[in-house]
Amino acid sequence: MDSKSQKVKLNDGHFIPVLGFGTYAPPEAAKREALEITKFAIEVGFRHVDCAHVYQNEEQVGQAIRSKIADGTVKREDIFYTSKLWLTSLRPELVRPALEKSLKNLQLDYVDLYIIHIPVALKPGEELFPKDENGKLIFDSVDLCLTWEALEKCKDAGLTKSIGVSNFNHKQLEKILNKPGLKYKPVCNQVECHPYLNQSKLLDFCKSHDIVLVAFGALGSQRVKEWVNLNHPILLEDPVLSAIAQKHKQTPALVALRYQIQRGVVVLTKSFNKKRVKENIQVFDFELSPEDMKAIDGLNRNRRYYEFLPGVGHPEYPFSEEY
Repeated sequence: MDSKSQKVKLNDGHFIPVLGFGTYAPPEAAKREALEITKFAIEVGFRHVDCAHVYQNEEQVGQAIRSKIADGTVKREDIFYTSKLWLTSLRPELVRPALEKSLKNLQLDYVDLYIIHIPVALKPGEELFPKDENGKLIFDSVDLCLTWEALEKCKDAGLTKSIGVSNFNHKQLEKILNKPGLKYKPVCNQVECHPYLNQSKLLDFCKSHDIVLVAFGALGSQRVKEWVNLNHPILLEDPVLSAIAQKHKQTPALVALRYQIQRGVVVLTKSFNKKRVKENIQVFDFELSPEDMKAIDGLNRNRRYYEFLPGVGHPEYPFSEEY
């Protein structure tokens, strides 16, 4: 890790900032909020912005980035922007049009990273969550290796600098890595990762293949009932995290973020609260001891908040495997 610029090198030679700003907001949040908070995040020092087609706010996030370029706060090359390919566009012929649609919404010429959001293909069309008359998701059958080839073409066309995946288990990653004629390896696998689900096996697997693990849900979850198992305990109320936070005069949230950075994980943080956004950038102001790290490692319960239960039953549902 290059601590001065707080970036790590990806396997294709590009660099990703170790701390990213996530822009997902629950449906009831006003889109205008995404514009204002992304501008604020860039103002306080975030240079890595993570978004997705399914968040339905790429227009506002793109506007925020462009306004901060226009006022001289940053140059385009200072910002690392990630977008994600949604599940209704996993057929190879739909990949480039989906990325072009994101670029049009963003009004940017390229994204820095384009990743497959979840390996569960859904029926193509305008609906993000196509359902049958019983309210069940309508699955599609797609060879992920062909989806990957379409992503490689997007990289060659200059529409994205890097390509990766999200919510893949190690077997799905292996499938891509062992694909005949593979041109580019995934640079990252973005997964739920926090002290209750520390993904140590998946992290070791990714490191052994020079793939960066990117953590979402690093503070447990935003408790959005559509996505999250609300029966699980609240991570940030854990007594071990609280004790370590007190010792360092930091918040449990900062300790949870710092934990990831020290184990070589790129970490995303999302908040639409300005005070918290500003606080999260202070993750570089302190260091956890080896004893702290060991204590946090000991909290692992393999507890997943984001189970994506509507995807259960799809042959590529990723969370049936141990890692």
